[in-house]
Amino acid sequence: QVQLVESGGGLVQAGGSLRLSCAASERIFWINILGWYRQAPGKQRELVATVTNTGGTNYSDSVQGRFTISRDFTKDTVYLQMNSLKPEDTAVYYCRAYGSRVSGTRYDYWGQGTQVTVSS
Repeated sequence: QVQLVESGGGLVQAGGSLRLSCAASERIFWINILGWYRQAPGKQRELVATVTNTGGTNYSDSVQGRFTISRDFTKDTVYLQMNSLKPEDTAVYYCRAYGSRVSGTRYDYWGQGTQVTVSS
């Protein structure tokens, strides 16, 4: 069981920046995919960005060019740098770790979420 703990959320004005952190309870180098998702009130949870264990990244169209996902193996932490924030970025942001082990067993872990609020 991998525990994921997000931090770094808060209130920021439009155009500002925040950096979210997601600390894992164990080494992350073996995790196939680390990702950030978000859920706004009344909306479904959606993908924001992912990074694979080989370093490949993927972003939703709505954040492409503004957000950057990265990971630090020495700290077992994944980050989401969010720049040029917009009011529509307001949501609870969740960290996710998922994939398949060598045995074929699938795993899928979520953090508890951190609130990001962007004021206009």
